[in-house]
Amino acid sequence: MEIKVEKGDLAQHPAKAVIVNLFEGVTSPGGGTGAVDKALDGAISQLIAEGEIKGKKSELTLIHTLGKLPTPRVLVVGLGKQEGFNLDTVRDVTGTALRRLRRTGASTVATIVHGAGIAGLDPEACAQAIAEGAMMGLYRFDRLKKPDEDRKQIDTVTLVEFEESKLKALRRGAERGRILGQGTNHARDMANEPANQLTPTLMAERAQSLAKDAGIECQVLERAEMEKMGMGALLGVAAGSVQPPKLIVLRYRGGDARDTIGLLGKGITFDSGGISIKPAAGMEEMKGDMSGGAAVISALWVLGKLKAPVNVTAIIPATENMPSGSATKPGDVLRAMNGRTIEVINTDAEGRLVLADAICYARQEKLSPIIDVATLTGAMQIALGPGATGFMATDDALAEALVKAGEACGERMWRFPLIDEYRESLKSNVADIKNTGNRYGGAITAAKFLHFFAEDSSWVHIDMAPTDSFSKDKGAWVKGASGIPTRTLVNLLLSLSGKGK
Repeated sequence: MEIKVEKGDLAQHPAKAVIVNLFEGVTSPGGGTGAVDKALDGAISQLIAEGEIKGKKSELTLIHTLGKLPTPRVLVVGLGKQEGFNLDTVRDVTGTALRRLRRTGASTVATIVHGAGIAGLDPEACAQAIAEGAMMGLYRFDRLKKPDEDRKQIDTVTLVEFEESKLKALRRGAERGRILGQGTNHARDMANEPANQLTPTLMAERAQSLAKDAGIECQVLERAEMEKMGMGALLGVAAGSVQPPKLIVLRYRGGDARDTIGLLGKGITFDSGGISIKPAAGMEEMKGDMSGGAAVISALWVLGKLKAPVNVTAIIPATENMPSGSATKPGDVLRAMNGRTIEVINTDAEGRLVLADAICYARQEKLSPIIDVATLTGAMQIALGPGATGFMATDDALAEALVKAGEACGERMWRFPLIDEYRESLKSNVADIKNTGNRYGGAITAAKFLHFFAEDSSWVHIDMAPTDSFSKDKGAWVKGASGIPTRTLVNLLLSLSGKGK
């Protein structure tokens, strides 16, 4: 889909549909909406007077112009109350409006720049939010379905602005938003793939393809290389699968500084639980247990496309977790890359095992800070529900930067404590550490396991289990994989480089 910015009069645009907006409580529309209303002989004002248009957030009213305008359709989208209006609203109303217009068969859409008028928001930021909302809100994963001859799609979204002085900033914002939205969709594509269509080998190939497209270095380490490095925790998880594990390493160099940030993503392409097998109900969702790795790969793609001034090395340990005669068993002891031993109590606590070796590798590479991303615990899902992503951090400034990075793109991040006493439940009689503790505070206990390997590094652990997928379409989000926290990671890395917005 193409996203364009043009100077002009929205009321005279020949797109197949035009989007205007209205705040709740407004009785006489102004600006671009007022111009369209005038061209429609006051149709919008009349519908407001009759109570059909109230301006409530994401309220949609479709008006057929019947030849009064060059466009055959005008969609009035409600922005809600002006005092609560923000960039999240811009993204959401854009996604909601475009999905509605797609159903009409409108292949081209022109829109007012939501928020850049009386709302007083930065025009560049508004254009970015519209582009993100368009790319994310229109996303569909349907490549495995029979082609639909009647499939409707929007090919072009055009932001129409009358003032010449705003065009340059709007184009900058729209292009940035298009890249961020597309990056999110790359992560969604990987997480939505069935596990037989995204094995560790195929995930590595996807990473190589995206890296090539963005001008990023990609290295894929094989089992023999992992064995040589002593990655016994990762290989212990991989032991039950016939699919060979892959350690995907992406390197992006865009900054002048010597320091390189480490970005780690869990890449379990299917998680059966291993010998500690999961219940059958809902197990099909475990194809998405590589969402953290997908977000990390996609964030690196975005950085490359934006030519971001930062140095990042991404590490994605990719494997299946399967039960078989060769699988790791409860009670087995694995040796991680740093030589520390791990007693496996539950083979379904595998994400922390593969990340332990990834963290050891990051420390060996002297990466700092180290940021890991994983669908790690059901406990975090229970704690937060779908409204936020949980994280723990050893660095207060880094934690604050992560919260702000999430706020900037509508991905709420919520900090949990690293309670030292919870380390007690991970003590083992036969090894340096156990991979699970007791049932209480499970998300924090899992983080304390990883903290054991991060040691004194500046480190953040993001447990994205609550937000890795959504059950229905809402605003910029669509049913299925969310792509969170791709944009948060990009914002965070840009802020650490001093170039964030």
